[in-house]
Amino acid sequence: MGNFLLTPAEWILKVSISHPVRRLILTMIFLTSLRQTFSHPQCLDYQPPFKPFAHLEFCNQYEKFGCCDQKNDNLIAERYWDIMDLLGDEGYELCGNLVKDILCQECSPYAAHLYDAEDPYTPVRHLPGLCFTYCSDFHIKCHFVVKYLTDSKILLQSCDQDRLRFCNLINLADQDYCYPNVVKNNDLYSNLGKVVEDPKGCLQLCLTEVANGLRNPVLMLHSGDDTYRMFVAEQLGFVWVFLRDGSRVEHPFLDLSGDVLTTPWLGDERGFLGMAFHPQHRNNGRFFIYYSILVNSQLEKIRISEMKVSAHDMNMADPNSERILLEIEEPAANHNGGQLLFGLDGYLYIFTGDGGKAGDPFGNFGNSQNKSTLLGKVLRIDVDGSSEDGKPYKIPPDNPFINQPDARPEVYAFGVRNMWRCSVDRGHPVSSYGRGRIFCGDVGQNRYEEIDIIVKGGNYGWRAKEGFECFDIKLCQNSSLDDILPIYAYGHDVGKSVTGGYVYRGCQSPNLNGLYIFGDFMSGRLMALEEDSSSGSWKERNVCMGDVQTCSFPDLINHHHKFIISFAEDESGELYFLATSYPNTISPFGTIYKFMDPSRRAPPGKCKIKPRPVKVKGKKVPFVPRELTVLDTSIIPTRPPLKGMKFTTEPTVTRLLTVSTTAMSKQKMLIGTISKKSQHVKEKKAPLLKLKPKGKNASVMAKKKAPPHQKNTLQPTKNVVNVDEKNVETSLKGSHKGQKIKPIKPVKPTKLTKKDIKSITAKKTKKTKEGKVKPKTKAQSPQKPVARPRESDNETKQPVTPKPQKGSRQQQKAAGKLTPNKG
Repeated sequence: MGNFLLTPAEWILKVSISHPVRRLILTMIFLTSLRQTFSHPQCLDYQPPFKPFAHLEFCNQYEKFGCCDQKNDNLIAERYWDIMDLLGDEGYELCGNLVKDILCQECSPYAAHLYDAEDPYTPVRHLPGLCFTYCSDFHIKCHFVVKYLTDSKILLQSCDQDRLRFCNLINLADQDYCYPNVVKNNDLYSNLGKVVEDPKGCLQLCLTEVANGLRNPVLMLHSGDDTYRMFVAEQLGFVWVFLRDGSRVEHPFLDLSGDVLTTPWLGDERGFLGMAFHPQHRNNGRFFIYYSILVNSQLEKIRISEMKVSAHDMNMADPNSERILLEIEEPAANHNGGQLLFGLDGYLYIFTGDGGKAGDPFGNFGNSQNKSTLLGKVLRIDVDGSSEDGKPYKIPPDNPFINQPDARPEVYAFGVRNMWRCSVDRGHPVSSYGRGRIFCGDVGQNRYEEIDIIVKGGNYGWRAKEGFECFDIKLCQNSSLDDILPIYAYGHDVGKSVTGGYVYRGCQSPNLNGLYIFGDFMSGRLMALEEDSSSGSWKERNVCMGDVQTCSFPDLINHHHKFIISFAEDESGELYFLATSYPNTISPFGTIYKFMDPSRRAPPGKCKIKPRPVKVKGKKVPFVPRELTVLDTSIIPTRPPLKGMKFTTEPTVTRLLTVSTTAMSKQKMLIGTISKKSQHVKEKKAPLLKLKPKGKNASVMAKKKAPPHQKNTLQPTKNVVNVDEKNVETSLKGSHKGQKIKPIKPVKPTKLTKKDIKSITAKKTKKTKEGKVKPKTKAQSPQKPVARPRESDNETKQPVTPKPQKGSRQQQKAAGKLTPNKG
C-alpha cells in the first residue's frame, strides 16, 4: 500500500536488482515517459494555447503565450488576493509567491499536462503537478495554505500527516513536465506556438468534419451577405444551403439536375462546375452558374448563366430567373474548366479548359494559344450591363486584347490547359499585402502540375510548355512566346491532377496566415506554399495529418478521403476542402473538412462574429458526423476509467467555519482551484473503488465522451466517498466517464437565514458568539462552465472590499503592483 505513493523511480529502487519483473517495469515506465515527453501544448478546455489579446497583469509570465486571457487572469488574481486576505501579512510574506506560481499554472501552455487533462476521458487534478523538490519547499513553508487550494480529502490528510506522501501524490512521473521544470525546458518552450512539423518537415494539421453524405461536391462558397451560410454544389446539379450551426436546409437552393449534362462514369469531368455570387448579392440577389449541357442530343457546350434568389425565400433560387450570358462549344468530354469568381474590380472571371483530348490538338497552335477562341482562356466580362452588339454583358474597357482584331475581347489571359479551382487572395489582415491576387491550379498533361498567379494579358505557356519544361518543342522555342512561369510545379511522382486552393487569411489559426494551401485530386496529398517576401519566390511546405498526440482534441480527426475535389473559404476566411472516397456523381461519400492548427489558436473573443439572421422555411437537417475523431479511436486513455461512484442532484450541505462573513464567503469561493471545470454535487456513499487495469476493456469505456469534470468549489460535501490508498486518484481528481452519473440539473440557489446557519454550525463546530454569523451573501459566480450548468455555483457573489491592514502586502495591493486589471 505504501509503494503506491512513491514515484516510479523510488518504487523501482525498492525492487530487488535480480527481481525477474524489473526489466519489464523499466520498459513500461520508459514507454510511459516517452509518450509524455512528446506531449503537445494544450489548455484545460482541450484546445491549443494562444497569445493573449490583451496584457496580463497577474500571471504575466504567460502573457506572450499560454492559456489565459485577461478575464481568466483577473479571476485567478481575485482568488489569489482572497487567499492572501485569509493568511494575513505573515502568510503573504512567506507564501505569496509560491501560491501565485501554483494558481498561475492554469495559464501555462502545458496546463493540460500539469493537471492531467490531456483528454476528456480522464479526471482533472485539483492541483497542478509539482516537482518533488519544489513541493517539499512549498509544504515546509506553506502547508497551512493547502486547505484553501483543494477540498480533496486525501490531499488534505496527507498534507497534515506526511510531507513525503503529499509530494508524491502531487508529483508527476515525467519530470520534464512538472512545475517548475516545465518552464525551464528549452526543448519544450523553443517552438511554442509554431505550427508542428514532423521530422521530415511536414506541417502537422488536424481537421474537423463539417458535412458529409454529398455526391461529388465540386464547390463550396459563401454569399458574402453576412449570413455566414455556405452553398455546396454537387456535380449532378444540386446546390444545398448549410447554416452557421452546421445544419442543412432540407430543400435544395437550386436543382438543375434535369438540365446538367453528366454521367455516373468514374471521373467524368462534365456537370455543374462553377458558381459565383455577385458582390452586391445582399441587395440584388444575383448569382452566376457554370455547367455542361447537351444540345440536340449531340452537341456538348458549357453554359454561363445569371440567376436570382427567390423573392419569397432567401434559401431558394428562382428557377424561372435564368438568363444565359454565354455558351461555348466543347469538342471533347474532358477539360471543361469550371471556375467562376469576381475580382476586386467587380468583374466576372471565367476559366475555361482547352477543349479536351490530349496535347490540345486543335489547329496549328492549339486552342490555348489561339486568342480568337474562348477555350483555354481566362475571360473577364462586366455583368452589370449589356453591349451594343446585343450581348448580355459588357467588355471591360481595359481588357488587354480589346483592340486586337484577331482576338476575342473577353480574353483576359491565355495559354492555360484546364484550370481547376482558382481563388482571390483577401490580403494580409493588417498590411493588405497580396490583396486581389488570383491563384489557380492548372492541371498538367503527362509530367507536371502547376500553380499560377493570373495577371492581365499573361500567357501561361500551354501547349508550348507544361510546368517549367517544354511540351511542344517548336512552340517552346518561339521567341514571341513570352510566357509567364508558374510560381510552383510538381511532378507526377507527387500527384497527377492539381486542385487549386486558397491563401489562408482567417482568424482562428494564426500560424497559417499567408500560406497558400492546395492539394492533388489523384494522390490525395495536401500541400502548401510559403512566399519569401524579399524575393517574391515561393517554397513548398508539405502538409500532413497530425499524429494521435497532436490531434487529441475534441472533435478533431487526422484522416480524410483520398480524392480532393475542391477547396473553400468561408465568410470569415477559414479554409475547408471537399473530398470523396469514390469520385462519381451518384456516390454519397463526399465530405467537407475544415483545417485546424493544433499548435496555436486565436485568443478567445478575437474571432467572434455576428451573423445576420437567416429565415428558414421548412425543416433543417442536423449535421451528424460520421468520421471517428482521434479521441474516439484512441486505444488506451491516459488512465483507465473508474467505476462505482454515484451522484445525486440534491444540493450540497456545506460546513461553515467560525470566521467573519467576508472570510467565510471568500473561502467558499477558493476551494477547488479549477472551479471553471467543476460541478458542485453531493456524493452518496459508495463501495471502495478499484482501478481497472488498462487494456481493451478500458479503451471501450473511453470511447464515449466524458461529462465535464466534477469537483466541489465550496467546502467538502457532508458525505465523502470512502477510498483506500490504492484508490487515491479517485479523491485527487473529479468524476470520470467510467462512473455511473445521473443527469445533473441546475438547482436554484437558496439563501441561508441566520437560523439555518446556526443550526448547521451547531453540528460541526462549537457555538459561536452572538452576531458572528451573518446571513449568507450571494456566492461567487462560476468562472467558465464547460458544458452543463453546475449546481450552487451559479449563484452570484456580492463584491466585498477587504479592510485595509498594515504591512507590505496591503501597500503593494493598494499601489496596484499585483492587483489585476479589472477594466
